Amino acid sequence: MSSVIVRIPGVDVPDERGRTGLDRAGRDLTGNPDVVVRDVELIASGWHVLRRTTFDYRHADGRWTRERRETYDRGNGATVLPYDLARGTVLLARQFRYPVYVNGHPDGMLLEAAAGLLDDDEPEAAIRREAEEELGVTLGALTHVFDVYMSPGSVTERLHFYAAPYRPSDRTGAGGGIADEGEDIAVVELPFAEALAMIGDGRIADAKTVMLLQWAALHVFS
Repeated sequence: MSSVIVRIPGVDVPDERGRTGLDRAGRDLTGNPDVVVRDVELIASGWHVLRRTTFDYRHADGRWTRERRETYDRGNGATVLPYDLARGTVLLARQFRYPVYVNGHPDGMLLEAAAGLLDDDEPEAAIRREAEEELGVTLGALTHVFDVYMSPGSVTERLHFYAAPYRPSDRTGAGGGIADEGEDIAVVELPFAEALAMIGDGRIADAKTVMLLQWAALHVFS
């Protein structure tokens, strides 16, 4: 009787994106002696990757417990707030976001700062690319604001935040995103004071955008 070898896409054979070894993430971590990774299970590997990790955790009182956590790995990203200090404006993007639509947002249309995944680029190169694709603006000097884990309880993503001045002449394209990737983005130029007020009344409800606008209130438009 012959045994059947089960090969798992994303583990020992390529998944739809050509990836293998997706169950290896975290197995070699040694930075925290109170955490010992025991097993990593690949749950799903669609566009992004969902894993279940089993690890032993030593508590402050010395007790060891066995824990399990699911992590969603979508890669790291970058975001930027272009601002025109002379005219008192900022450039934002409006687009449909299904996750917020299914979780109570009236129409799923979010007003937010341009952002995107790094893919294989450095953060500055990635956000320049996204600004051109989404907003149609060519950015000059970038200010690095901070790097933030946006949802550390379950999502591995670290987002790199930037701000950059722009002038009307820097709006070199139409923006709108990449149609082949399903993007349908409207470019919105707003007075900064209005954008800031939109946080208070809920018209801006995106975390990265709130953070960048609050930073700009302290460091740019103060």
